[in-house]
Amino acid sequence: MEAITEKKAHKLNGFLMLFVIIALIALDVYLLYYGITIDKISILWYFIPLMLFIFLSFGGFTVIQPNDSRVLILFGTYIGTIRESGFFWVNPFTDKKKVSLRIHNFNSEKIKVNDLHGNPIEIAAVIVWRVVDSARAIFDVQNYEEFVAIQSETAIRQLATAYAYDSTSDDESFTLRSNPQEIAEELQKQVQTRLDIAGLEILESRISHLAYAPEIAQAMLRRQQAQAVVAARQKIVEGAVGMVEMALKALSEQKIVILDEEKKATMVNNLMVALVSEVQAQPVINTGTLYQ
Repeated sequence: MEAITEKKAHKLNGFLMLFVIIALIALDVYLLYYGITIDKISILWYFIPLMLFIFLSFGGFTVIQPNDSRVLILFGTYIGTIRESGFFWVNPFTDKKKVSLRIHNFNSEKIKVNDLHGNPIEIAAVIVWRVVDSARAIFDVQNYEEFVAIQSETAIRQLATAYAYDSTSDDESFTLRSNPQEIAEELQKQVQTRLDIAGLEILESRISHLAYAPEIAQAMLRRQQAQAVVAARQKIVEGAVGMVEMALKALSEQKIVILDEEKKATMVNNLMVALVSEVQAQPVINTGTLYQ
């Protein structure tokens, strides 16, 4: 494939050429009047070509708005790009293709794909992009806007299959849900790599939708709830053990009461039940001895 890069096109000021063409029209009218006055038909050899040139010249005018461009093609050959805004005149035989240099948004549809663990998820993303090389955008791909859509969705699918939706173990710290900023940066790199060939630049990418597929959403929600309950109970138990240890240590150091191993076991049992139980503990007053 022939490598084509953007280059600056030759152009003339549109207002200057408009003045020139108006002057040529005046000259052409004068020639016609002069030929009729002197009854000289040969004057048509000047009048007709000049009139054709004037009509063809009007096709060379082009108006370019800010952050817009025109890619000029002359008989199948790329001759340059006009990026400046204003009123210009170029070769009237050139084909002037419009390429917007403004920032574009591509909002992907919700894509169903399996994550790293094979769980079906729905994912969508927003890609912010713009054209930086108009020649490559026109000549290296068939349709650069469709190219952005297809390559972005391909990158989203590849990214989703490379990571898990959520962590299922302590070793799995990098996931789609837990690391949105890192995932967005990785998506931007992957899309940029795919779109470099078309002369496009990715300014920003971010995940706009992320969820389990409907068929497993309820099951995954119950699993997340169970994991949350287990994690909460683990924290409660760790805290209760620390409080019991602190209580036994304080009683021993301050010699408030001397407890043998059996009494310590009973105290630990009572404290753990009181601290870990999900319902409020009911105190029981022992009217006898500790062993009754």
